[in-house]
Amino acid sequence: MPAANLEKLFHDGLRDALYAERKALQALKKHARAAKNPELKQSFELHREETEGQVERLQRVFEIIGKRASGKTCAAMDGLVEEGEEIMEEYKDSPASDAGLLAAAQAIEHYEICRYGTLASWAKQLGQGEAEQLLRETLAEEEKTDKLLTDLAESVINAAAEQAEAA
Repeated sequence: MPAANLEKLFHDGLRDALYAERKALQALKKHARAAKNPELKQSFELHREETEGQVERLQRVFEIIGKRASGKTCAAMDGLVEEGEEIMEEYKDSPASDAGLLAAAQAIEHYEICRYGTLASWAKQLGQGEAEQLLRETLAEEEKTDKLLTDLAESVINAAAEQAEAA
């Protein structure tokens, strides 16, 4: 077994991120189908395309560090996706459904932001400049998506859920 050091931790984190992104792809597909608001549906579809690119970018990072690209089960992502599925089931006929889906998607984004920030810092520490650059590129995309979701929630989705409740 390799020594438990930062390099191994970095590799394990990359494996976790790969699993998480693949899981996110599945969730985004379901969220897009379940979303009622056209803007929300489109944002899920666009981020799904972006996530496919993020998976490819992660695979390049694995190549850079000379490791096989393989995922490692991520209990955190499994839990976040499960929460989203519960929202889809519990609120499927509710006007609050889109607000819940958006919140579930943002929880995934926040996890990914945390993970990519950490991985980029570790890549820098390990002298993996090219890997760091790729990870920071994905981090920027995740932060942009989070901001777009926040803007959509605050401008349209939350108010629609509240209005429908008042009616």
